[in-house]
Amino acid sequence: MKIALDILTPKQCMFSLKLSEQLECRGHKVLKTTRKYREVNQLLELKGIKVEVVGEHGGGNLANKLRTSAQRILELSTVIEDFSPDIAISFSSPEMARVSFGLGIPHVSINDSPHAVAVARLTIPLSRKLMTPKIIPKGAWTKFGISSSDIVQYNALDPWVWLKDFKPDRQILSNLVLDDSKPIVTFRTEESFASYLLGEDLPETTMVPLIKQVLEKTKDVQVVVVPRYEEQIKALHRIFKDKIIVCNTTIDGPSLLHYTSVFVGGGGTMTTESTLLGVPTFSCYPNKPFEILKYLVKNKLVTLVKNPKQLSRKITCTLEDLENIKKMQIKKIQTMIKNFEDPIEKIVTEVEKIGFRQDLRVNC
Repeated sequence: MKIALDILTPKQCMFSLKLSEQLECRGHKVLKTTRKYREVNQLLELKGIKVEVVGEHGGGNLANKLRTSAQRILELSTVIEDFSPDIAISFSSPEMARVSFGLGIPHVSINDSPHAVAVARLTIPLSRKLMTPKIIPKGAWTKFGISSSDIVQYNALDPWVWLKDFKPDRQILSNLVLDDSKPIVTFRTEESFASYLLGEDLPETTMVPLIKQVLEKTKDVQVVVVPRYEEQIKALHRIFKDKIIVCNTTIDGPSLLHYTSVFVGGGGTMTTESTLLGVPTFSCYPNKPFEILKYLVKNKLVTLVKNPKQLSRKITCTLEDLENIKKMQIKKIQTMIKNFEDPIEKIVTEVEKIGFRQDLRVNC
């Protein structure tokens, strides 16, 4: 089969690397596309994934998001028509879903974020199948216009795809000039340009008061911040100068997390990665908790804290008893992952089922 795969975010890049490897190993031809977007382009290059860049990210303005998406649909339609795939896969890419639907190509959507309502509305109704973690109830998706029978669930969290056989690279320490004999507190900024956070009147990053408090109250700690956008990078350099380490380019996130003492996340993927790697994890997500975060908090794998002073106290207490807290965290994770299945196997099986049915129609 010929398969088109659209990759729009760093998480999708990590997931797609494993997915495309498996598809190609089974003899399928995979066309990988992306858009012009700093973090994704750098990560794709870091991982050695060859892709065709089509269109660009729309930034933090709704009107610009609309125009760039419309332009990308036009450009992507030409690329997909020329490739003529049997099936298309995306992580709820509005452009790939629309192009696939318009060209009569079955579209399979992978999604663990029903809180991204705008994206879900634009993609779920146009998808032949939706692949999603089992912890998200089907009712969270059927309201977007997909039948319950077209939702295929897998018992795993998405980052398990690339973490189940993960081996850390110690080079990350020298790259960031870190000393692993001292505590490392890593922050991941929020997705401030995402449609589901626009209108929240957020600054460049809500992490600033949290970082200030940690620097003031916690001794001999190395603070690393992994930003998403150039605007966040500039703001962090302006405010903190050389008091913190700001990742100016995309890094090997899981390796950094492996050597991290405490993690504070403003989003979803690195928070889940940190949890699965057994790192004591706090979340300061600046909105109502989404399904995955609620699951992690409920199972006491992540602590939700937004107050800077409270977070600083919790980090200090965690560092004072780090060894025992990590042991308890790892024990919980081992219990949870015991029954995990490989999402890639389930997705590939479903994709091949759809492709086989398509072949039958053509032959008839």
